[in-house]
Amino acid sequence: MRTCSVCDREYPREEPWRCSCGAPLDYASQPLPDSRPAQFSRTSGVWDFADFLPMDERVSLGEGWTPLVDAPGWDATFKLEYLHPTGSFKDRGAATVIAEALGVGADRVLEDSSGNAGLAVASYAARAGLDAEIYVPASAKEAKVRRIERTGADVVPVEGSRESVTTACIDAVESGAGWYASHAWNPAFFAGTATAAYEIAAQRNWSVPDAVVTPLGHGTLFLGLYRGFRALEQAGWTDAIPRILGTQAVGYSPIADEEGSTPDDAAANDLADGIHIRDPPRAQQVRHAIDETGGAAVAVSAAATERERDRLSGAGFHVEPTCATATAALPQFRERGELQDGDDVVVALTGRND
Repeated sequence: MRTCSVCDREYPREEPWRCSCGAPLDYASQPLPDSRPAQFSRTSGVWDFADFLPMDERVSLGEGWTPLVDAPGWDATFKLEYLHPTGSFKDRGAATVIAEALGVGADRVLEDSSGNAGLAVASYAARAGLDAEIYVPASAKEAKVRRIERTGADVVPVEGSRESVTTACIDAVESGAGWYASHAWNPAFFAGTATAAYEIAAQRNWSVPDAVVTPLGHGTLFLGLYRGFRALEQAGWTDAIPRILGTQAVGYSPIADEEGSTPDDAAANDLADGIHIRDPPRAQQVRHAIDETGGAAVAVSAAATERERDRLSGAGFHVEPTCATATAALPQFRERGELQDGDDVVVALTGRND
């Protein structure tokens, strides 16, 4: 069953894709394993954590178990999420959302995405033998669009804002064009991104960091990390939940704006296009995760993003601009007191440079 995140109305897993009140749906319960295995095979992708996942089918391209490496120049540890098969953490959610699509008998999936999520969903749909239709901004990077097309998916460019792209995709879903494999709305996607938390804990011998930092647009990884660490604590595998810290792009920073952490004199950050989300459907859940973990959100300028991307490349981490907002925000978090001297910090490097 799925349940509404606001009014608690229940629905079967097959449909609909959101509550009649307009709010997102989540699984009615979180599966929890009885015991922790002595070790994992590390050969089954996200399915090494199948006991935490609510779907029966499996699809994999070898995602997961991305390296956790020291980054002394940033006084942090980096989780290299850009080393997934399609180049971003979205592979985690794509594996589970396409498995869910198989489980409910879908034969065609639809997704709207500025790039990484669309490529991941299209790739995993191809792996599973499902048709895919990906709605993208007409201004999307040509290289990313070509990569999506090469999977065999149909690409539908949409003029206008990022919100216009979502609207066009939802209209198609509601007209019966296919099953909505959304990285923003579908709870199966968040079940997949939660595996990043399981891996971080496993790679640290079941200790958790003081804080985890990640870019924040729809909250796909932000909420996945929160839910994953919460599930680990509930299962008794760990004894704490880290502070979850999110980084947004100036001009596209609804959560940071509410917290008063957006620079007043900075122009819109058009470089970090992967988090150009002004009205995330799960904003209430993001705020709850911030409150529950003592987390925070800050906005990062284009200039800081560009400088940080160059700095990361100079250290051998070849990431896209959206990803660079996470390390660019570290000084802000430290100045504001969200990070203290000596804190154990993990930063998710979320997407590969094209």
